[in-house]
Amino acid sequence: MKNIAKLLLGSFLLMGIVSCDKEENQIMYMGGTNPVLSTTATAPIVLRKENRDQVGLVLNWTNPNYRFTTGVSSQDVTYLLQVDTVGGNFASPNKQELAIAKELGTRMTVKDLNTVLGKMELRAGVAYNMQMRVRASLINGTVPLTSNTITVRVTPYLDFAVEPPGTEAGGYNDAGLWALGDAFASGWSNPMGAPYNVSQKFRRDASNPLLYILDDVTFNASGFYKLIQTQGVWGTQYRPAPTNVNDVDALGGEFEKRDADPGFKSPGAGRYKIEMNFQTGKYKLTRL
Repeated sequence: MKNIAKLLLGSFLLMGIVSCDKEENQIMYMGGTNPVLSTTATAPIVLRKENRDQVGLVLNWTNPNYRFTTGVSSQDVTYLLQVDTVGGNFASPNKQELAIAKELGTRMTVKDLNTVLGKMELRAGVAYNMQMRVRASLINGTVPLTSNTITVRVTPYLDFAVEPPGTEAGGYNDAGLWALGDAFASGWSNPMGAPYNVSQKFRRDASNPLLYILDDVTFNASGFYKLIQTQGVWGTQYRPAPTNVNDVDALGGEFEKRDADPGFKSPGAGRYKIEMNFQTGKYKLTRL
């Protein structure tokens, strides 16, 4: 298989031919079979938080049986589970893809499945018809073979990708969220003085309690900022997910709850709206 992997890394693949020094040593791709995807789900699935550790969905698929002149070889096959809402046709901006190495199936817990739907920004308590399919491929995503599409009706519950401000015991209603740093005129003072302790405090969206919004804040031309839950306390901060400051996108990306650098970057001088979505674990800035 090492010889096949080495050869596949070349420019071959779709033509299915890899050349060796001697013609009799050529290894040729002869084809494969599209996987057949199936599920044990026979009725609509209603996800509940109290069952989060239980199995929520079981998916299985057949071996694509990639064939070469040396015989059948699927040792280095990887699978990508693609999930979208019906009508999205796996092209919607919120579709999800989960990499699954070498296995011919997956067992998703209730929490795992709910997390996928949460990242798609689907509303809790609403039933959705979800499309699912599997794409098999060899090294570097080459020679893809796509399965049939199945439809599963799923109702998610309200949950988060990043733990929101507050505590579980307090129903996450016992803390606030503020932005502070030298990206603003307020600087790094903590606790924040007036008027910044009010003007740089986020509000919770009325229809989505996991969405925090700072409607209008003025940024300096440069600098960084972080988010805190309690005035005067540096612990339990929120920061962008990339660990390298050069990878931080000032206008949006993923974030996490972690007391470490780097901070969020100033997008440049001007007024912006900041949205922190704890359901999806993503933030977004919009220039006003």
